[in-house]
Amino acid sequence: MIDKLNIRVYATAVKDRKVLVLHEEYAGEQLMKLPGGGLEFGEGVLDCLHREFEEELNVKINILGHLYTQEEFVVSRFRDNEQLLTVYYLVEIIDENEFLIMDPCIEKTEWIPIDTDGNPFILPVDKIAFEKLKERLL
Repeated sequence: MIDKLNIRVYATAVKDRKVLVLHEEYAGEQLMKLPGGGLEFGEGVLDCLHREFEEELNVKINILGHLYTQEEFVVSRFRDNEQLLTVYYLVEIIDENEFLIMDPCIEKTEWIPIDTDGNPFILPVDKIAFEKLKERLL
């Protein structure tokens, strides 16, 4: 039975026709995902993105605009009782010289080409967001 709602806020940080991705292990699975995370009580979605980038990567961002809000019902891959709602934004990193992985769960970061064939993401809503990004930029 679904009895929890998990609101997630992620960003597509783009430079030189590449998007920033994080590689991390979560619940025993290797994941490639976009930067961002869970919305906290009393926090707006844009505040969440600013906090996540500072906590995870030690950088400040400019939010350029909304990219995509999940439209379909999705149950968490990791918790059967949890419904996800995911929102994506386009952002730019203000000063990449400040970039430093702060979160021990993040194994590495990578800039992957947007104009790659196929879709490198595993998580279903990330797949959709990546396609929306390609449509917007290609």
